[in-house]
Amino acid sequence: MWSFFLLIMIYTGIYSLMAMGQNVITGYAGMLSLCQAGFFAVGSYATAILCVKCGWSFWATLPVAALLSAFLGLLIGLPTLRLKGDYLAIATLGFGEIVRNVINNWDKLTNGPMGIQRIPMVKLFGYTFSPYRKGIFLILVWVIVLACYFLVTRLAKSRMGRALEAIREDEIAADSMGINVTLYKVAAFVIGAALAGIAGSLQAVFMLSVSPGTYVFMVSIMVLCMVVLGGMGNFFAVIVGAFIIQFISYFPQLVGLSSVIPPQFKQILFGLILVLMMIYRPQGMLGRSMRSYDKLQGISKPGLLAKLRKKGDAR
Repeated sequence: MWSFFLLIMIYTGIYSLMAMGQNVITGYAGMLSLCQAGFFAVGSYATAILCVKCGWSFWATLPVAALLSAFLGLLIGLPTLRLKGDYLAIATLGFGEIVRNVINNWDKLTNGPMGIQRIPMVKLFGYTFSPYRKGIFLILVWVIVLACYFLVTRLAKSRMGRALEAIREDEIAADSMGINVTLYKVAAFVIGAALAGIAGSLQAVFMLSVSPGTYVFMVSIMVLCMVVLGGMGNFFAVIVGAFIIQFISYFPQLVGLSSVIPPQFKQILFGLILVLMMIYRPQGMLGRSMRSYDKLQGISKPGLLAKLRKKGDAR
């Protein structure tokens, strides 16, 4: 039981990174993207290839995985800027499938359907973070998750975060106010892809192997479920959503019903969650974190009224 709980928490951390990236793209920029699985795969294979074939350490491959995924996010972001809604979702879905098929067929680099095995374990100052010791590996995962969480929450409170919210609410109005819509939408794709690449790198060193069958379209749907369930535009909420989805995924094993409940049941359940949340609580379990512009200006409403009265009396 304890081992299963640690496994759920490790996967919650890995998928939380992807969910935070999805939240930047969908929750803040308002773009429906379905290619997190593709960026996830790129990050995993970047770490696997560099570790196994080039002898790099995990810490050297981590920024490469993030940058390579971010570059692919730039490539998908630029040509899809004019697309919205269903059309954008279909385009990004196609990109994710292209990545998986390239990995599946590029035998010389990725070893094709056989994947890459014997990925070395993570080492830091001579200490090995073995995935067989889940408690130790859990610390590694969540240190990286919390570091990324701090960065994205700071981003959300910055000028870029406000610009992305403005684009989400009304792109034409944002453009007329001088916001560079193209720049910020591409930046959202780049950041979301980089976070998925980091998640992929962690996945590779946790499983110690990679194969194309891991990065299917259902992974992107699962990540979208996490964001919708927790609450779009709320980074803490998507982490909660990631935990709930992972708990649901491993619940049959926890209660010993894995032989009774078919694997396809998870897909039905994820689809049902999306439908029910969209109908009954579209804002998610915790909802979107609302920005207080009074606090942003450092002026309370009574204080603002007092200032206006003083100006009127002076006139």
